[in-house]
Order: sequence, then C-alpha cells, then structure tokens
Amino acid sequence: MRSASGAKPSRGRADPAHAPMLATMDLIGQRWILRVLWELEPGRLGFLELRRRMGNCSSSMLSTRLQHLQTAGVIVKNPDKTYELTPAGHELGQALQPLWDWSKRWPPPPSTPS
Repeated sequence: MRSASGAKPSRGRADPAHAPMLATMDLIGQRWILRVLWELEPGRLGFLELRRRMGNCSSSMLSTRLQHLQTAGVIVKNPDKTYELTPAGHELGQALQPLWDWSKRWPPPPSTPS
C-alpha cells in the first residue's frame, strides 16, 4: 500500500499506528509461544502435561512464556492450576490457522546435520 505521494508508508517502531501489530509479532515471535498456543488449542492442560508435550523446553522457560501469554490476555491459569486459551487466545489461533494450513502444503526442508 502506498501513500498519495507514492512512497510506502513507514512500518517502523516509531509509527504508533503499527504498535498493536508490532506487539503481536514480538509476542508470537518469542521461542515456544506458538508451541504453547498449539498445545492449548484443543483444551486446558496442567503445567506438567504441557511441559511433557513441549519436549526440550525447560520448566523455567515454559513458566516465563506462560506468564507472557497471561499478561497478554491470551491464556488464563485456572483455580485448578490448568492453563487454557482465553477468547482472545482462540481468536489468535483462528488468525494463525492460515499459517497452519500452509504448513500442511509446504513440508519443512530436510534438516541439516549439526
């Protein structure tokens, strides 16, 4: 999209019009965030089960990511100590659905040896 002068509009951090999108990208760009959302999409999980499903994500990292998602209003910790998506979290999952659909059509490249 171009402005009336023909130049592309600024997409930098200094432009407050883009602040919500930048905040969203900062949140979901953190390692493990999308995985947490993926694991919680079917329903609520306790910390230990979520940690088991997360593979090599450490407990401290998982705790940090859960806190970030709670602060953002994307997940909630229930009185029974399970976590689940909030309505905003479900909406974010719906927004990510095209990415998940794309991933089914475009398999990842073969992994390279370390």
